[in-house]
Amino acid sequence: MTQTVSDFILERLRLWNVDRIYGYPGDGINGMLGALARAQDGPRLIQTRHEESAAMMACAHAKFTGEVGVCLATSGPGAIHLLNGLYDAKADHQPVLCLVGQQRRAALGGDYQQEVDLLSLFKDVAHEYVQMAVTPAQVRHLIDRAIRIARDQRTVTCVILPNDIQDMPAVAEPPAEHGTIHSGAGYVPPVVVPDSDSLDRAAAVLNAGSKVAMLVGAGALHATDEVMAVAERLGAGVAKALLGKAVVPDDVPYVTGALGLLGTKPSWDLMSECDTLLMVGSSFPYSEFLPAEGQARGVQIDLDGRKLSLRYPMEVPLVGDARATLAALLPRLQPRADRGWRDRVEQNVERWWRVLERRAMDDSVPINPQRAFWELSPRLPDGAIVCADSGTAANWYARDIRLRRGMMGSLSGGLASMGPALPYAIAAKFAYPQRVAFALEGDGAMQMNGINELITVAARWPEWSDPRLVVMVLNNGDLNQVTWEQRAMGGDPRFAVSQDVPAFDYAAYARMLGLEGIRVENPGDLGASLDRALAADRPVVLDVLTDRNVPPIPPHVPAKSVRNYLSALVSGDADARAVLRATAREMWAEIFPAPPR
Repeated sequence: MTQTVSDFILERLRLWNVDRIYGYPGDGINGMLGALARAQDGPRLIQTRHEESAAMMACAHAKFTGEVGVCLATSGPGAIHLLNGLYDAKADHQPVLCLVGQQRRAALGGDYQQEVDLLSLFKDVAHEYVQMAVTPAQVRHLIDRAIRIARDQRTVTCVILPNDIQDMPAVAEPPAEHGTIHSGAGYVPPVVVPDSDSLDRAAAVLNAGSKVAMLVGAGALHATDEVMAVAERLGAGVAKALLGKAVVPDDVPYVTGALGLLGTKPSWDLMSECDTLLMVGSSFPYSEFLPAEGQARGVQIDLDGRKLSLRYPMEVPLVGDARATLAALLPRLQPRADRGWRDRVEQNVERWWRVLERRAMDDSVPINPQRAFWELSPRLPDGAIVCADSGTAANWYARDIRLRRGMMGSLSGGLASMGPALPYAIAAKFAYPQRVAFALEGDGAMQMNGINELITVAARWPEWSDPRLVVMVLNNGDLNQVTWEQRAMGGDPRFAVSQDVPAFDYAAYARMLGLEGIRVENPGDLGASLDRALAADRPVVLDVLTDRNVPPIPPHVPAKSVRNYLSALVSGDADARAVLRATAREMWAEIFPAPPR
């Protein structure tokens, strides 16, 4: 059989070590689907329930493996559906290639059914590289360049495939003549290290500081040893951006946890009191949680020079790989004789964990959501992969989950989209079928796309060597994060018409699909239910009925937010009394934490 363009694309993807494609069928991509059906050596198609989920899975694949994630969709509406997941990848700097179908070339420009100007549609999300194939001789270099640019720039790229092109005979080797391109597969990323003089200047700033704070993000995920060695040398405390939660383990005494609206008080104190800031691999967006301008001298390390000195004016901004630059910097740093700053940081961290324990164990009706995360945390198996959704689930993930060394964790950081937790966890299971994955999400996200992707789980879980995927749903009948934002940002009471989430029995639905479903209605049943989920022989949905009135109090609350909050509660908020009681308990726990162990 003559090799088609689609056959050749799959062959080329194999050369780039692509072994799976997440997607959804449609006639605009039929040529590729036929080739996937013929392919003996992969890549495999993982059919999702929605194209948005396919793009989110490709993003998660990139996050958890460091490889290019690939997604596929048909023309028109299928291509449009990809966009949210692709923007998730773009915002979090993940290499993703999307392959999208298009109408026949002869029909383009004729207002044909499902004809969309895909070059314009994808020009923002895939701005580094979006091209449409118009002849088979192009395809080799389109695929090669799309993958190479996605890896090099850590971004989204797009190749548009008109459906008549897909079934044409392949041109594996373009003719050697003027106007042709002869590309090759393969890419080795450079190891970028600043020059010696710049490293000396950075070391001088860091050595002069007596209260050093570090902030690490996703760009330092491969540099755990180096981050910890520098922190030890400088006697520094280490705060983490949400995407950098797995950079350093949460059980290290000087790790203050997340920074920002979803962060911890020790991280707020660290930034408020430091005299020197070392930021590594993070484009953390909230400047109000960083030191006041002029308070601290700054050094920043980032592989992308465009991100330097963006959130805080850095004295020494360094373009470089996190691991290699920290390793080169370490011999230039002087050990701290005075450990007073480090001792203070560790005392703050130790006390904060007791605050969180007290908060988690406070009574709520029916269940305190913090307790669900607090009780899950010590039960996480070694090597667990934890995926959190946007909303208050992200708050409790950021604060109450202690990731140990060897675990992975992620969420939608820059885009903060609803709905990625379960698609992320599914992609994690395909990448690491021997590891246990968790999707932690609210009922709003579960109803947005989680319910649908449970069907994917039900269809594919027998392929995984360890079948365990635990989906924990915070079932509180409320779009909870937005409710709190309405109160604290807008001064508005809870608006039931927009905030109510329809009642749904997630555990019963899981059982209907052949999965395990456990409904948890009492706090005393949480531990046993988690143990049961982790002992199951198949994926499990934990349907946890939680109290929507437990406030995710930020580590620092501006006076304006306090005024808005109180104004909302006295302006007809139906939950005002319950909210005030829960807020008082949260504040009381900060004054009187759980006793030391």
